[in-house]
Amino acid sequence: MALPSWSEMRVGILLLSALSLLSAGLVGAAQDPGNVIPAESRPCVDCHAFEFMQRALQDLKRTAYSLDSR
Repeated sequence: MALPSWSEMRVGILLLSALSLLSAGLVGAAQDPGNVIPAESRPCVDCHAFEFMQRALQDLKRTAYSLDSR
């Protein structure tokens, strides 16, 4: 059995790429749009960042206190 030529391999890769893009589009279209949480009820990115920074600051305070107490 002979190995495929470069042009055949390129056509095969192109077809596989096209099929993967089509299947990804079909999967995205099949999702129910009613499952999306409305933006009004989701916390904003700034709120997530603020909560993360609060927790990080509390962890730093605990670490500093435990180092001071040694």
